[in-house]
Amino acid sequence: MKRVPATSGRITLTADRQEIDTRFLGFTVSPHEECAVEEAVRLVEAHGGTSAVLTLGPEAAVEQLQDAMALGIERAVHLVTDGREWDPVATAEAIVEAVRAQEAAAGPFDLLLFGNEAADSGDYQVGIRVARALDRPCVTGVKGIELQDDAVEARREGPGGWEVFRIALPAVLTLKEGINLPRYPSIPGRLRAKKKPVERTVPEWRSGGLEKVRLKLPSERESEVEVLGTGAEAAPRVVEILKALGLVRA
Repeated sequence: MKRVPATSGRITLTADRQEIDTRFLGFTVSPHEECAVEEAVRLVEAHGGTSAVLTLGPEAAVEQLQDAMALGIERAVHLVTDGREWDPVATAEAIVEAVRAQEAAAGPFDLLLFGNEAADSGDYQVGIRVARALDRPCVTGVKGIELQDDAVEARREGPGGWEVFRIALPAVLTLKEGINLPRYPSIPGRLRAKKKPVERTVPEWRSGGLEKVRLKLPSERESEVEVLGTGAEAAPRVVEILKALGLVRA
């Protein structure tokens, strides 16, 4: 899962210009991962089995893991970081190690579901890199899933219509927003989830090929607002402006 700031109003940077100042911001799961969690819950409801959710991030990410368990995910795995941004290569390597450790203890996962791309950086890489490292088939941009005995049928929208792939299990799928309509955790579900343990491991920090130098906020665009009036008396002025814009014939 990928956490993204749920922002409103003006965004400010930290003093070293390395991060967004999140002291007064909330966080949420990005839409693609939100749909992946929902799809995992639905698949278990329909076909049985178990599910686990995993994320790499700082301690604050536990809240999103608990939300996933409140929806019906059985287990949560937290790859704990110190808050530094991990690039896609390092993130994929840490996830691969975690998956291998989980499978060594409890057997292979039939499906690994990822969001199609990161909501903030749009890098499209992590799911594909994990699939390649684990030597498993992968379909990206998935908008429909149908489980079969030893395979999964994945559908995605292509330039000429729907593309359908049948691949053997175990497999990796990256899901796009819109594959389902995610539900929201209930209050009782949240309370139960807070009592469940979260498995924690600390992956070794990996420096990637790209190094962030600083963040830069774009210049704000200034604009002026003209109040045309209230009620019926504003109508003549509205018509005048529409005529000036060529939207109404004189």
